[in-house]
Amino acid sequence: MSVLVFANSSDGKFKKSAFEVVGYGKKVAEQMGVSVIVLSINATEVSELYTYGAEKILTVSNDKLNTFNAKAYTSVIKEVADAENANVIVLDSSINVLHIAPMLAVAMDAGYASNVVSLPDNLTPFTVKRKAFSNKAFSNTVISTENKIIGVAKNSYGVHENLVSGSSNSFDATISDKDFSIKSESVEKASGNVTIADADTVVSAGRGLKGPENWGMIEELAEVLGAATACSKPVSDLGWRPHGEHVGQTGKPVASNLYIAIGISGAIQHLAGINASKVKVVINTDPEAPFFKAADYGIVGDAFEVVPKLIEKLKAFKAA
Repeated sequence: MSVLVFANSSDGKFKKSAFEVVGYGKKVAEQMGVSVIVLSINATEVSELYTYGAEKILTVSNDKLNTFNAKAYTSVIKEVADAENANVIVLDSSINVLHIAPMLAVAMDAGYASNVVSLPDNLTPFTVKRKAFSNKAFSNTVISTENKIIGVAKNSYGVHENLVSGSSNSFDATISDKDFSIKSESVEKASGNVTIADADTVVSAGRGLKGPENWGMIEELAEVLGAATACSKPVSDLGWRPHGEHVGQTGKPVASNLYIAIGISGAIQHLAGINASKVKVVINTDPEAPFFKAADYGIVGDAFEVVPKLIEKLKAFKAA
């Protein structure tokens, strides 16, 4: 038996979550006393994975897989799992992988635990701790099936270096045309230096900014912090910002180390989508805004006065 980790990548480069799940999978394999195998699809610098514990790397290279296709990716992961006798599969919690996981669970007759936040508490029975109720609670879940799929919640385990001397081999996966019954005609990607999915810090704003013409200071603050920019649902609905920046329960979930909300009142759907962030800061003129109850730090004040001063102080701090 073995533990198989799928190391997610985009445009040939590994996402930060790939390093997190490789480290997690390595520790699970140590707990079980088996080897860890890492699968990469169309990635370039696979040697990066050795740093985080990848003992054996299997690479699949096929131009048909350059554009994500859940059915095709599921077939590849299952084929590798069968070939390597892997009965524990470790995945991240990215949007693409959330499409793969349930399909893979059905294909492998496996139990799937999503939003896992720590290493298994017990191997007999196999028990993992998960986020529940929109990240407001935890549950201890037993996976009783022979095959098990673990979806690791973003930023829950962390990225830990565990350098090993591993090996890398190509895997000739069977790519069937029937897996491409659904085809992507075009893919539009949000531009920017930092994406919401990979960001440790997110600077988000809402209707309190009064219009899209005022987003310059949000982008400047994000640049100073090396952060991604985001927005509330009303802002994206109004067309002030791209829908790809909409975070919340009905948008993209955020599990950043730092989430700064500017001019966002804190609707329950928004709070549910960002509740997994470790530190939440709110800037709002209304001291009764719901966000203050969920925030770790709050500033009651006008964003047009507070944010420029914050940028000034941060720039001075960095210069020093």
